[in-house]
Amino acid sequence: MKASVILSVLACVLVSTGAAGAGRRPNILWLIGENLSHDLGCYGKKQVHTPHLDRLAAEGTRYTRVFATNPACAPSRSAFFTGWYQTTTDTHPMRSHRGDDFRLPEGVRPVTQHLRDAGYFTANIKTVGAHSVGTGKLDLNFVNEGPIYHENSDRWETLKNRQPFFAVVNAEENEYDIYDRKSAEKKRVEWVGERQHVEHARPEDVTPPPYYPDHPVVRQEWSRYLNSVSGMDLRFGKVLDQLRADRLEDDTIILFFGDNGQLEPRGIHWCHDNGLRVPMIIRWPGNFPAPPQITPGGVDGRILSLIDVTATTLSLAGLPKPLMQGRVFLGTQAEEPRRFAFAARDRIDETRQRIRSVHDERFHYIRTLSAGPTFASLNRYKEKCFAIMPVMRELHATGQLTGPALELMQRTGPCEELYDTQADPHEIANLLTSAKPEHREALARLRTALDAWIIETGDRGQFPEPEDVVAPFAKEMHDWFGTPTWADPPADR
Repeated sequence: MKASVILSVLACVLVSTGAAGAGRRPNILWLIGENLSHDLGCYGKKQVHTPHLDRLAAEGTRYTRVFATNPACAPSRSAFFTGWYQTTTDTHPMRSHRGDDFRLPEGVRPVTQHLRDAGYFTANIKTVGAHSVGTGKLDLNFVNEGPIYHENSDRWETLKNRQPFFAVVNAEENEYDIYDRKSAEKKRVEWVGERQHVEHARPEDVTPPPYYPDHPVVRQEWSRYLNSVSGMDLRFGKVLDQLRADRLEDDTIILFFGDNGQLEPRGIHWCHDNGLRVPMIIRWPGNFPAPPQITPGGVDGRILSLIDVTATTLSLAGLPKPLMQGRVFLGTQAEEPRRFAFAARDRIDETRQRIRSVHDERFHYIRTLSAGPTFASLNRYKEKCFAIMPVMRELHATGQLTGPALELMQRTGPCEELYDTQADPHEIANLLTSAKPEHREALARLRTALDAWIIETGDRGQFPEPEDVVAPFAKEMHDWFGTPTWADPPADR
């Protein structure tokens, strides 16, 4: 489907909110968390220490039904940086279009370019004074759209005299320390900041999800994950403290959100709830009138997609919404609430899977269209960095896995899954064959919604990537992470 056809089919009404008024515009700060779900104290998570983000929630509004459009960073970021589904713009495979002449469809632009045209200084912050607070990450599946941020904009100190500003801080945690590309040589890959993280969570005290075996390595990795979340809060605290010290807090809208779900084997890369449901907190500045949807200490349970953050950010800057699939959810011109949140997973690294997902307020439907192993398929990054994976493989090979962990290792596609996320937050009980009327109705409703979304958005996942594009990823991932001894060439499929 040509880009012009996609855009004409998806044409929408321009929305102007005037949220910031015709005069002075607010600064806007995005704090983007890496690879986490509702793993903060303000969401009720235990054994984490997140005072800075908890305070942000106490002073702002906390959102409980926000979903990424992909369970991995590059496709998810490509979507929320443009306000378009990655499956519509052909940015759905992981780290695609890095070396070709690909351009985004006509009319699709990064959020920073819209804001820059309106007079905003755009910054991708890495340091606050002598402190490292962000990675400066882009990881977008488009590279030919011109500058994403202003030049020389990675130091916090550049902001004070460059207002209004739109600044992004991409968290250093939660991630594995892999970017030296020497992971294959390491016995174990550490988490970023692991040696500095305070041990708020200890292996003997944590309760990992029930789809993992109760094993010492599982407990160690789960506690390291939670301690990484606490480390993220500490870094973001330095940003928030400096914003306050610079007397910019009352002029700056703060949006904190995660880019995709948890950095654990069944989270990131998979369209389970914990791979897609992300935290979001919005704090409103004192010098601007708050929209009616913002209440200090409030909780908002509306269904939102991360692509809505883009449309809403432009609206809060006082700009008309351009042609965009994201919806404005704040201000007097907020659009109709979503009934569903859609997501899609396609190739990630060398691992080819095609999975689609739709949430409503209670149920979650997952459709795997690709054939072969799902969770147990080969991904060299996960085999090397996620210490839980080889443990599960060993236990499976020796007949020691039972229950949900065994089912996870045995699952193959094509398949369908239906979960009641209220009654079963870990998504253990697949209700696909349940005879209960409410489950049959939910299955029919979500199947229909997903079918319509695939057609209406021009889902490009139906078009396989050329083999010469995919093949080099296996070698790159082997060079970077190594290949487990059990894998053979067909396992790359």
